[in-house]
Amino acid sequence: MFRAVQSVKDGKSHAIVSSGNTGALMVISTVLMKTIKGISRPAIASMFPTMKSKTVMLDLGANIECDLKNILDFAILGKTFSKTLLNINKPKIGLLNVGSEVLKGNQIVQLAAKKLQMEKNINFYGFIEGNDIPKGLVDVVVTDGFTGNIALKTAEGTADLYTSYLKSSFKDNLYSKFAFIISLPVLKSLWNRVNPGKYNGAMFLGLNGIVVKSHGRSDAYGFANAISVAYDLSINNFNEKIISDIKKLFK
Repeated sequence: MFRAVQSVKDGKSHAIVSSGNTGALMVISTVLMKTIKGISRPAIASMFPTMKSKTVMLDLGANIECDLKNILDFAILGKTFSKTLLNINKPKIGLLNVGSEVLKGNQIVQLAAKKLQMEKNINFYGFIEGNDIPKGLVDVVVTDGFTGNIALKTAEGTADLYTSYLKSSFKDNLYSKFAFIISLPVLKSLWNRVNPGKYNGAMFLGLNGIVVKSHGRSDAYGFANAISVAYDLSINNFNEKIISDIKKLFK
């Protein structure tokens, strides 16, 4: 892992994709690559399936405690990530909160919302709640790593729960087994839309290099998708776009 990150730093490789330990990969990458000038901390970002398309969410666990600068940095990183991978010209940015009302949330979330509202280069939607994420109300969900990681794990657990319920329901009796056979085309179509492998590949944003983390349990399809994410970020000069956005925002 160390040598792989070093190869990106030395310019021998364009990106690294790893399914190793997340904490170790983050520490090694941060120590060797450093953060982009103007970004205080790197963030973990990935995509979620929604009723509309896909939503980018960050931070997913790199920063348990965040200050105002971190949240504003994440908005820049998420905006550029969404533009690069999802081809959205003006991504809508939402702040994850305990309510959508303007008076809800802690002091950091409140200050971040006021700052983002004043930035003409940020398409700020406002506050969103956890149940708004799968609705696809925004293109980028910004939050601290503590909340983001809990939201991610809750979504994964809920998906596993309903998958388990579905499987057991089709095994109840002969009729349900017959219904399973009839429903196969629909179930395959559903699986193609929510297959975790399709969304595999979390990016460590804010570093001087492309680092993509694949889920440790990912299959070949999922790992290939993580490689595809790294390729898209590299070929689209992702880091150069972040540097350009930093110069435009929060000055």
